[in-house]
Amino acid sequence: MSILDLRRARRRRHAQTARRVLVPFTRGGLDPGVLDASIRIARAESATLVPAYLIVTPFEFALDAPMSEQVAVAMPLLEAVEHAALKAGVPVDARVETGRSSIHALQRLWDVERFDRIVVPAPVGHELGFTPRDLLWILTHAPNETMILRPASAEERLEPRLEPAA
Repeated sequence: MSILDLRRARRRRHAQTARRVLVPFTRGGLDPGVLDASIRIARAESATLVPAYLIVTPFEFALDAPMSEQVAVAMPLLEAVEHAALKAGVPVDARVETGRSSIHALQRLWDVERFDRIVVPAPVGHELGFTPRDLLWILTHAPNETMILRPASAEERLEPRLEPAA
């Protein structure tokens, strides 16, 4: 066996054992706090960050129909996530997945790929994203350890934090 063959075998073993942290998001955004926490988790676990933008395909279209408007929204977001993660030294492997609902798209992703941890952003107020019903489904059906992160609302970010009295 040559040195090149040994290197290839080592790379394959590493690729099969490398940890992966999935961060699914949908409908136009990922909270910066959730992104920062996901990057820190991936860095702490020496894992690859897998941001996945979930596109909802309406029933009047075929499931594999091109959704150019939604892809046009997804690509800059995924590029921003990739830039932030690479700046922090975390490898990135971005995805776009379609489904009849965000949960259907997420399930389709779980069916074909393996993840070690899933970090899901919870909605704050009336913001778009996963609904409480979606979050319940994710918690009960996720194939791996799942964390739901609730970002601070705009009001919470503006309120001063009270420090305990000395």
